[in-house]
Amino acid sequence: MGRLTPEELLRKVRKIEIKTKALSHQVFAGEYHSAFKGRGMTFSEVREYQWGDDVRSMDWNVTARMRAPYVKVFEEEREMTVVLVVDVSRSGLFGTVSKTKRDQIAEIASVLSFSAILNNDKVGALLFSDRIEKFIPPKKGRSHLLHIIREILEYEPSSDGTDIGGALRFLTGAIKKKSTVFLLSDMMDVDEDGKPRYEDALKIAVNRHDLSVIRVSDPREKEIPDVGLVNVKDAESGATAWVNTSSRKVRERYARWWAGSREASGKVLNRYKVDSVEVAVNEDYVKALLGFFHKR
Repeated sequence: MGRLTPEELLRKVRKIEIKTKALSHQVFAGEYHSAFKGRGMTFSEVREYQWGDDVRSMDWNVTARMRAPYVKVFEEEREMTVVLVVDVSRSGLFGTVSKTKRDQIAEIASVLSFSAILNNDKVGALLFSDRIEKFIPPKKGRSHLLHIIREILEYEPSSDGTDIGGALRFLTGAIKKKSTVFLLSDMMDVDEDGKPRYEDALKIAVNRHDLSVIRVSDPREKEIPDVGLVNVKDAESGATAWVNTSSRKVRERYARWWAGSREASGKVLNRYKVDSVEVAVNEDYVKALLGFFHKR
């Protein structure tokens, strides 16, 4: 993907803003609010004990001082901090239909961001490859969100690989307050056997934050087409090799590896009760996200 001119980038960001802002207002606002409303509790007041109150809420200091039972009253936190953990590795530039995986991620991130604004939430972003590329601390405001969208669309990573575990470890250290975190990635961070390399970091992150995974894929990734002898290049490692795609064994071996890596990733997410949804670049992400919100 060639670098966009400032004018092209501005037009692209503006187009995404118009489309996704309208979706956030018309479709997602209520669904987002219900699915990701504040999970924390803040102290509100102390009042006299009433029949049926939970004794675990007793304020024993006030009770002793007033010589009558008093309880602490808490209110649910409505304002949240939302962090978009965005994969900007080279594999995101892959796209065989109308847009790349990076484009799809940018649109979904925009919808989530504008939905968050309607809920008066702060939004931050962490862009990563196989290193931390950029951290944008959570803030409010339209100009801040447009800055995030521009970075997701146009950021040129300093490295090509993918390290989801490293991104989650950085997130755990950088954001102390429990936040709503969306990991937007193709999740292609596995070893040669298709086993995810991020399980340990995921295990820690889900205990600190409300983590959800939005996996973006391209339909052509599932299998290799029969196009004869071709020279292929790994977008992240840079390794090249001649592959005989006319060989049924080659195509079947790749399909098994791809399906196996997907299954292994799904098992890890299920093991730690991480909500997830997959959105292909040729699919309607509106329908997918609505289904995801309803499931929560």
